Amino acid sequence: MNAIKVFGIVLIVAGVLGLAYGSFSYTKDTQQAKLGPIELSVKNKETVNIPVWAGVGAIVAGVFLLFMRNK
Repeated sequence: MNAIKVFGIVLIVAGVLGLAYGSFSYTKDTQQAKLGPIELSVKNKETVNIPVWAGVGAIVAGVFLLFMRNK
């Protein structure tokens, strides 16, 4: 199995996961103010939506790479 086929499988798995979950969240720490020894910070929860077309496109590209003939 060569690297192109492995990359195709990775794209297919990533596309399926993107379609299954649709989004992911992460927490971002931001420093608001520092007054001497007192430091104020805020934690923001960010959500990233994964478009359906990106998941489908990753699956299609992965299938193309998986079944592409070597020359």
